[in-house]
Amino acid sequence: MTDWRWDYEPDAQHVIGGINDLGFIARVEERADELVRMAVVLYLESRTYEGVSPRLGEEVIEGGMFVYQIVPRHERVYILQVTVL
Repeated sequence: MTDWRWDYEPDAQHVIGGINDLGFIARVEERADELVRMAVVLYLESRTYEGVSPRLGEEVIEGGMFVYQIVPRHERVYILQVTVL
């Protein structure tokens, strides 16, 4: 069983506070769900992972973009920055 999920880092208010486009936020969160499913497959032994941390990733989606970090030992995809274009 996996405990993988995604979170806003440090919190939602800091990352998406002030963004009023709920459709855009929904697209960010849908893509974050997909990234979690990908991480589950890529890091099967996540809790004992000793490799180099993956680089920051960027996702361009309709209406903007976001920056994320996968941290295998935390079993998290952290959404660090969201930008509306």
